[in-house]
Amino acid sequence: MRRRLLFGERMLLGDGTEPFNAVIPFRLRGTFKEKDIQLALTQLQGKHPWLRALIHHDENHVPWFEVLERNLPIPIRIVHRKGDDDWKEESMKEWQTLFNYTELPLLRFVWIKGEEVSDMLFAFHHCLCDGGSAMSFLNEFLQLLDNPFHDIGLENPILGIQDVVPSEILANRGQQIKAKVIGRLAATAIKCIPVGKKAIERQKDYLVHWKLDKTMSQELISYCKSKQVTVNTFLSTAVLQAFKKVKGEKAFNKVSCPVDIRRFAKQIKEDHIFAFGLMIVVSANQKMSFSENLHLIQESVERKTSKLNPYITMMVMESAHDALKNFTKLLKHGKSSNDCMFSNLGRIQIPHQYKAFTLDTIFSPSVIGPLGNTTTMVASTFRGEMDFSFIGSEGYLPHSEALAIRDEVMETIKQQLEYLPVS
Repeated sequence: MRRRLLFGERMLLGDGTEPFNAVIPFRLRGTFKEKDIQLALTQLQGKHPWLRALIHHDENHVPWFEVLERNLPIPIRIVHRKGDDDWKEESMKEWQTLFNYTELPLLRFVWIKGEEVSDMLFAFHHCLCDGGSAMSFLNEFLQLLDNPFHDIGLENPILGIQDVVPSEILANRGQQIKAKVIGRLAATAIKCIPVGKKAIERQKDYLVHWKLDKTMSQELISYCKSKQVTVNTFLSTAVLQAFKKVKGEKAFNKVSCPVDIRRFAKQIKEDHIFAFGLMIVVSANQKMSFSENLHLIQESVERKTSKLNPYITMMVMESAHDALKNFTKLLKHGKSSNDCMFSNLGRIQIPHQYKAFTLDTIFSPSVIGPLGNTTTMVASTFRGEMDFSFIGSEGYLPHSEALAIRDEVMETIKQQLEYLPVS
């Protein structure tokens, strides 16, 4: 089984010399054996073909996912657990470790082994899948680790754009012409945008992590309901305000927010291993209060989201493979135009109690790559607690400023919750 990488996947893959890795850390209470972990990972590969795929290039240097007949085990790295923060160090180590994708799968496993508590990490190349896919196979892994006889089914893998874009759209002559015209215009525009000869020096990467307790998390959810805005909108607004307060005139007043393509393209199932994403950008009105901006940004999000069209977007990108080199150069060498990417995974619906162990927590995923500004904040909620991972690099956002932005976000949450009506 093989398929050519889509435009977005090729962009994330790059030339193989720089990692673009994502990490999902989680904490388990219980005792485990390596053979049981390996068995669960092997069964996971049995369901998902692309978890046992390599990447090979054809004679035109185009990369293809290729599943071999023989199974290639997911590598396991075991580390002795010294403390509760070891997962941060190991996450950052996994960010920097290249995938040897011509010989090994695009997924690794790290076991930070303790006597009664273990932290575990899934690390994967971002060209393999997105956070939604990763949460799905994390759920399946935990079920298999608890019960190796659990039936997780078989994935019917996506073999190309034809499995995502409906045939009546893909074969429509008008849509084809539209996609090619937009693709050519975009490719031409990209060529004309001036970029520097050298990329910004990224310098040292870092990870800032914090949680809201259950009470504050629930109060924040209740506040958002009372204001008729989403938690995602609230947090995006808080992030924009925090960057403005910390960076002043150097803030861009722009936060990019990923939108799950599965909301629009129902052909992509929750358990599909797939990496294509959609994006919108939100900004605040500097003359308005926080509360006023909440509603302004909520309206903006709804308006921009309603205009997203994953099918034509994919068709445009697939018509522009020859522009990939210029587009990648623009992302790497162009000036940053947004403050950060903010992604809220929402409530993670994975059980925490199993027969053999307890899932104590899932830390918000982290991702970092070489395509421009690395500043990223990821939020998620598990067992009623909101969790934040703030990823960055000194060359784009100094660590001291990241800490100040975190503090400003927390201060905004606390200030707004003061106005929460007592039910």
